[in-house]
Amino acid sequence: MASSISRRNFLFGAFTTAALTASVALGGCSISATSDGGSSSSSDSASTSGYRSLDEIKESGKIVIGVFSDKSPFGYVDENGEYQGYDVELARQIGEDLGVEVEFVSTEAANRVEYLETNKVDVILANFTVTEERAEKVDFAEAYMNVALGVVSHKDNVVTDLSQVGDRTVIVISGTTAETYLTEHNPDLKLEKYDTYAAAKTAFENNKDAVWANDNTEVIAFAKSSGTDEYVVGIEELGDKDTIAPAVAKGNTELLDWVNDELYTLGGKKFFHSDYEKTLLETYGADYEDTLVVEPSK
Repeated sequence: MASSISRRNFLFGAFTTAALTASVALGGCSISATSDGGSSSSSDSASTSGYRSLDEIKESGKIVIGVFSDKSPFGYVDENGEYQGYDVELARQIGEDLGVEVEFVSTEAANRVEYLETNKVDVILANFTVTEERAEKVDFAEAYMNVALGVVSHKDNVVTDLSQVGDRTVIVISGTTAETYLTEHNPDLKLEKYDTYAAAKTAFENNKDAVWANDNTEVIAFAKSSGTDEYVVGIEELGDKDTIAPAVAKGNTELLDWVNDELYTLGGKKFFHSDYEKTLLETYGADYEDTLVVEPSK
């Protein structure tokens, strides 16, 4: 915990120095990166902890939310350049109910924690599995989805138990619970790690002897969306069942409380079942709906 506090203090010092320089150069305006890699001028001020308070978000007129851009059907960019998916629908609803615009920032699995620690985003909504290790670095809100690990194989080399893997390659994405679980529980497996979903997907498609371990929601979606029988999810649940939840910067209690109240309100309206039916039903079908969906309640 002490190292985490030291890092936040260092980050805040770097942040305030950069903000002061920008303020002098631009007459009081600061520069912030946009989701397309450009920059925008704003008069947003940061709280003394580096992250933005709820009032500061409201005053700025926008909330910055980190989502995936290549993980259909949870977060992806469509042919028109628009963000879509299960997590994106929740993000838009949060913006609407908060009365602000949503600025989407594309994130990868490995930098979700970093984006909150460095205040690049206010909230992460990127299929973020709750773990004790992550909870030491960020604050999770209430869960809105159930998840476990799954393993997908090519149809001619289906794995239904990890003991069948042998010396074959197991593809994982860095920073995911699959990497953590296999490193801890199956250290003899040969892991091949990739930073992005797209890179892992391509590597798996090109290696018929490999298997791919990831959230079961993602490997099931991958297999179903291929439109062929080439890929088989031989292990639908591996290890403990976990949950998916929004996350905010550590200590941003005011924003966390607002997000939790929002989730309770949406849960009472069965928002997440509606979201599932709009964005996930085509991929998973009705049989998975009540298994995957969580409607938060107090």
